[in-house]
Order: sequence, then structure tokens, then C-alpha cells
Amino acid sequence: MKKIIFILILSNLLSTNLYSKELVDCTSYKKLSKEFLKCKAGNLKKKTISAGKNIVKDTKDYQKKEWSKEKKKLNKLKEKIY
Repeated sequence: MKKIIFILILSNLLSTNLYSKELVDCTSYKKLSKEFLKCKAGNLKKKTISAGKNIVKDTKDYQKKEWSKEKKKLNKLKEKIY
């Protein structure tokens, strides 16, 4: 089960657009400077947060869709019983 969840999360991360409009261009800094590393870390953090939000949104939508089907089935069974 853990493998399936990991694969789903990984595929979702790779398939979503990880680029944000707020990303900073880090090419103006030298590659070994503190500013360059801070810039890259900030961009990575923004990408990760946006991808996480997409995963949560997709999961909620999927659960609503699947659970609504099951709720309809349960309501039909309740009506048959009563």
C-alpha cells in the first residue's frame, strides 16, 4: 500500500507544473555564493508547496467523487430496507 501511495505522489509531482510565477531568476548570482543557494532553496520551497497544494486538492476531489457514489448506494439500500 505504501508503494502505491508513493508512486501516486511521485507521478503527481512529476506531472504537475511545478513552475510558479513567483520564482526568482538565480542566474545573476555566482554559483557558489550564499545568495545563489538561498535563491535556489527558496525556489525549491515554493515549488514543493505548490505541488503539495495540488496533491491535496486532487485527493479531496477524488474522495468527494468516489464517496458520493458510495453514499448514493447506501441511500438506495436504506430506502429498500425501510
